[in-house]
Amino acid sequence: MANSRSAEKPAWQHNSIFEFFASLKLAVVLLAVLIVATIAGTIYESSFDAKVARAYVYGAPWFNLWLVLLGANLACSAFSRWPWRKHHLAFLITHLGIITLLIGSLIGRIWGVEGTITLFKGEPPTNRLLVNERQLRVHDVDGIVKGYPAEFLHHPPTPQHPRDLGQLASGAHLQIVDYAPAIEGKLNPKPVSNGGAPASAEASAGRPALHFTIATTMMNQHLDGWLLADDPQHGNFSMGLATIELKRGAASESGRGDSPNRPGSTAKDEPVNLEESIFSFSKATDEQIGHVREGGSTGAKIRLSAPENGNKGQVIVSVGEKEAKFDVAESLGRDVPIENTPFTLRIENYWPDFRIENGKPSSVSDQPNNPAVLVTIRGKGAPVAETASNPHGAAEKSTTGGPPTMPAPGEDAPNHLNLFVADDGAITYELASRKNGKSSGKLDLNKSLTTGWADWQLVVDKMMPSAQPQMDFTPVKSEQTSAALSAAADLPDGVRLRVRQNGETFERWAPAGWQITIPIRQRADSRSPTMVAYGWKIIGLPIGLELLDFEVKRNEGSNSPAGFKSTLRVVTADGENATGACWMNHPFSFPGTWWRTWTGLTYKISQASWNPENLNQSTVQILRDPGWLLKWIGSLLVVIGVFMMFYLQPYRKQTEGEPITPSAPSQNKEPIRGEVVAEITR
Repeated sequence: MANSRSAEKPAWQHNSIFEFFASLKLAVVLLAVLIVATIAGTIYESSFDAKVARAYVYGAPWFNLWLVLLGANLACSAFSRWPWRKHHLAFLITHLGIITLLIGSLIGRIWGVEGTITLFKGEPPTNRLLVNERQLRVHDVDGIVKGYPAEFLHHPPTPQHPRDLGQLASGAHLQIVDYAPAIEGKLNPKPVSNGGAPASAEASAGRPALHFTIATTMMNQHLDGWLLADDPQHGNFSMGLATIELKRGAASESGRGDSPNRPGSTAKDEPVNLEESIFSFSKATDEQIGHVREGGSTGAKIRLSAPENGNKGQVIVSVGEKEAKFDVAESLGRDVPIENTPFTLRIENYWPDFRIENGKPSSVSDQPNNPAVLVTIRGKGAPVAETASNPHGAAEKSTTGGPPTMPAPGEDAPNHLNLFVADDGAITYELASRKNGKSSGKLDLNKSLTTGWADWQLVVDKMMPSAQPQMDFTPVKSEQTSAALSAAADLPDGVRLRVRQNGETFERWAPAGWQITIPIRQRADSRSPTMVAYGWKIIGLPIGLELLDFEVKRNEGSNSPAGFKSTLRVVTADGENATGACWMNHPFSFPGTWWRTWTGLTYKISQASWNPENLNQSTVQILRDPGWLLKWIGSLLVVIGVFMMFYLQPYRKQTEGEPITPSAPSQNKEPIRGEVVAEITR
């Protein structure tokens, strides 16, 4: 009977290519590779992020090809049973379900949409969706914006093997010649000549700019930078412990000299909650930098002894006439009471080789070259409102005592320097220091200014009466210190562009999120320069979103957020609009008709993130998966097929002894039980 069934098989089932795609061995190999790839993708995602896993596994071309091969294997395996009989039904339903599931996945991967939109209350609707893919966008002189894929997780371009992007409308040739995972930028303004510039055009006239250096011998550190007057982005410089700002005009005379005393408290001896954070350095035992967090100054004097025999040294605390010592290693991160005082001490952090990197304290090595600690003093007591008189008669103010150490609530940080540039180029300053109070005066070029912030000295060495901002970008080298690399985690990645035109070559770094101008010769009929931007890929949606309201619910009795909700308006080019709200785990869909939702032909809008510093801003995620319905149908068919195969008797005939492939005639009509394994694995 087996031979008679074999004779009924069509000729195409005996084709060697068909037999290869229908073979069980191919199915085992395909499934084994997919299992190993899934494990590798999971490891990549947990060790790095989802983008790396998608680049190397789930989104790689070979993975799509493997899914197509698996679908072909399943289809050929199903057609190898032709002509089908009743007991093949469970087997066919299972295979059809897996094929349907694979088709739905491929449709979603190819035609699906997923990204985020950041919305601001009061702004018009926007349809610019940011996708988690890097892209280089060129706004050419012909007015056309051209996008080039720029994902460089593996095989990044090099000067020897650049990524050629072709010719621009101006005739220039554009290439990507390098990629860096971290790019840092420094302001390097260019002077502007006001001759012939329109007086009304502030951008053309420029702003005053100056270059300064600030150095400390105690920390063995040197910082420098440019400032643009009254510029919201480039007008200030933060050192973490102090800030420097540049403005137009002149310093007020009222700031000259020490700060005026505050009116005395009517209940100055009444104990209040005090909290003060203090930096102390072992190389400058008489210098400390403090910040009052609550109530007022504790009046504590902190000294850090030099490390000995491999230890981290000792913190010596003086409160009034009482003194206590604490081992840094033993007390680090612990609240320790200071004997015979109402205060406790906590050593928040220790840096063996203290430096300031990107405005934050850090250690450039593990060697005790410049030990420093951050100590917090807490307790209930009377704030120190005045400095004890100096027995030598000098009008000296301590680091933590006296009016300069106690800014009123809501005031700026006590260590602050305002620089002013007048129309005639004169430079004046207003300086606030916790140690020396407030002062003001005239500042000459290349003359040192003692800030009173530990031993920092500031020098203004360059000044431009009119300048425009220009950034110089450089990559962060991998061989730099670990402290620099930790700071580089917040820096954008970037690409280096090379432009060739008429025998001239120009190269410049373009960091993510920045738009740069390419200085090439424009066409005679061109009115706009060539602009280049590197960043997330932007997709224009057929719908626009507008933020109507953003609400944040707080936990009772605290300021921590319990949840946040965005109320949105969705509009289309046809004039259709709808209003909906989304919050965490509660998305809404547009269009909201049931058949679009069930077919996946809808945009699902979910709350993604928010900005605690701007409650008029909200970021939402947009998801559209046209293969959604096929995935669910495929999953349901697999469940039904497996259930029928194992639990419904009419569809189990094949697993009870009938061969699933033709075999040679045999007198032995015993059931071939081994075929059960083949059927289950398929």
